[in-house]
Amino acid sequence: MPVELFGISIGRTKKEVLSQQTPVEPKATSFVLPELDDATPVDAGGYYGVGIDLDFSLRTEAQFIAKYREMSMHPEIEQAVEDICNEAIVHGDDKFPISIALDNSDAADDVKSQIQNEFNYILRLLDFNNRGYEIFRRWYVDGKGYFHMIVDPKNPKKGIIEMRPVDSAKIKKIAKVEKDTDKQTGAKKIKGVKEVYVFREKPDSQTAIEIAPEAICYFPSGLFDPSRTRAVSYLQKAIKPLNQLRMVEDATVIYRLSRAPERRIFYVDVGSLPKNKAEQYVKGLMNRYRNKLVYDANTGEIRDDRKFMNMLEDYWFPRREGGKGTEVSTLDGGANLGEMDDVLYFEKKLYKSLNIPMSRLEADTGFNMGRASEITRDELNFQKFIDRLRNKFNLLFINALRVQCILKGIVKESEWYRIQQDIRFDYVSDSYFTESKEYEIIKERLDVLREISDHIGDYYSRDYVRRIILRQTDEEIKEQDKQIDFERERGLLPDKTQQGF
Repeated sequence: MPVELFGISIGRTKKEVLSQQTPVEPKATSFVLPELDDATPVDAGGYYGVGIDLDFSLRTEAQFIAKYREMSMHPEIEQAVEDICNEAIVHGDDKFPISIALDNSDAADDVKSQIQNEFNYILRLLDFNNRGYEIFRRWYVDGKGYFHMIVDPKNPKKGIIEMRPVDSAKIKKIAKVEKDTDKQTGAKKIKGVKEVYVFREKPDSQTAIEIAPEAICYFPSGLFDPSRTRAVSYLQKAIKPLNQLRMVEDATVIYRLSRAPERRIFYVDVGSLPKNKAEQYVKGLMNRYRNKLVYDANTGEIRDDRKFMNMLEDYWFPRREGGKGTEVSTLDGGANLGEMDDVLYFEKKLYKSLNIPMSRLEADTGFNMGRASEITRDELNFQKFIDRLRNKFNLLFINALRVQCILKGIVKESEWYRIQQDIRFDYVSDSYFTESKEYEIIKERLDVLREISDHIGDYYSRDYVRRIILRQTDEEIKEQDKQIDFERERGLLPDKTQQGF
């Protein structure tokens, strides 16, 4: 199949980038493959020489992503996804939903300042202030996200000039494996692995584009199938509960439609007519008196449609001579039609599979403005789940920032991995539960402090109280002491001699 290779070069020569036979990076020889996250292993060189059939892999990937997207259109799933995305990405009025923190990094101040500026530049390229929710939602539903980082080949030092989203169903990461045969045993040994990306516009297309890994910003969900060759969506474990809920709902609707109305039973006296004549006579009466008014939901019209039968029609039975004669009786409708326990069970099961607190399932549950002690454990676990999602989503910024900083010469590639460990991202949060929890913790600590204040100097030291009771760190103690002395000098606080503590 025709293949085109393009991308950007980081630490490689132009000749190596443009070569179709991309060299496999040499590594220590082993007989097993390294752990591949969301990458399909293929033999190096085979992709270009004899061709590799990737149809099954790509189509399967596209089918799963299509399934996830179809699931997200169901009302229950859509509501759960909206709750998760609203908690994860909060758009502020005057600032970005996310900011970078470099306080723990030992890099020079000018390097920190440049990294901060480049991070803000990446956010502007992504238009994250307006499209942050959409990007996060697409990543959460698909289970992965891709951006093509476009660089001016004539002037790569300008850095990334555009970040263009790539459809997750059209791109796949491939691990090209170089093998060698052991001369003594004849066993295959793994010499090296090179990861690239293969893009195809359509699953059945015979042409593919190979993209250098430096040109793709890839951020998976962090969930993988048992073989770790495919990243899965967080909706994966909701597939079965959703199907069960839909089947139970459909069965409930059918049962209610078929058993709810009262139907009539007609016993028609056919006398001594032969069987065939009796059946014709009963059918003639049935068609004559049957009223089949049908409501068309599309047009709003009511029409008489007698040629179709449905499950709600009356029953007609012939009765021979010598019986009770013609009789009309009523068949009662089904009982317990108002019970929805089975539907509610599977609905709760669906929400549990999505890590949504059960309290949010109740329509009449109001917002609790009470004590933090009233916050449910489900809400705390949900907040931890949101923090884990943000952690995985941060790969978008880490990967883009790495390429940007290296291309612009701010840091070297070897230095970046050291700086990366100390990078933190702060998300805007409007969760009242988080604030209430923090205030309640401070209140409880102050209550303990008041209880033992009379014993300070006898059984407890001031340093013990500040470190153990108030949980202040060394940096916080120094900062608070400095601020307290400053306010005393200004006369904002009473003198030490006038205070007990």
